[in-house]
Amino acid sequence: MKKITIKKATPRDADIVFDITQEAFTKYASDLELPQTVAALKETKEDIIKDINCKNVMIGYHKDKPVGTIRYEVHDEFAYISRFGVKLMAQGLGMGRALVQFVEDDCRKRGLKAILLHTSSRMFSLVRFYYGQDFFVHSTSNDKGYIRALMVRELNGEDCLDYSSLV
Repeated sequence: MKKITIKKATPRDADIVFDITQEAFTKYASDLELPQTVAALKETKEDIIKDINCKNVMIGYHKDKPVGTIRYEVHDEFAYISRFGVKLMAQGLGMGRALVQFVEDDCRKRGLKAILLHTSSRMFSLVRFYYGQDFFVHSTSNDKGYIRALMVRELNGEDCLDYSSLV
């Protein structure tokens, strides 16, 4: 038995995605001390089903238990990650790295130039995690009521896109 497997979510998996997202983003909102600004906590299961039908929504399993999820949209030259989270009890088991690696592998197959995401610039552990996955801070914004960093993982070694205008 593999310890970590990753599968594409189906509409029947909406409850699983909802539960993981709520747990992970409740912690994010608590650490941020601004729970009202975290949109992930306001989404419904219907919103998740819409994402499953329109985006790539993956579920990570550790020893056959669903413990992580990641969503990403593919654009012309890049992918944008959203709603990426791992259950608290599974953090440190490699699930986050495995999910990001899955997205990177898919993006490379598609010939994309970069992967983008936003995260709070104040959360050292998250920024450090993304740096460990070869992301860097491209820019920051305050559009959600707190300072968010636009993190970029270039796949072709060239800084050839103006990422901030794309998301």
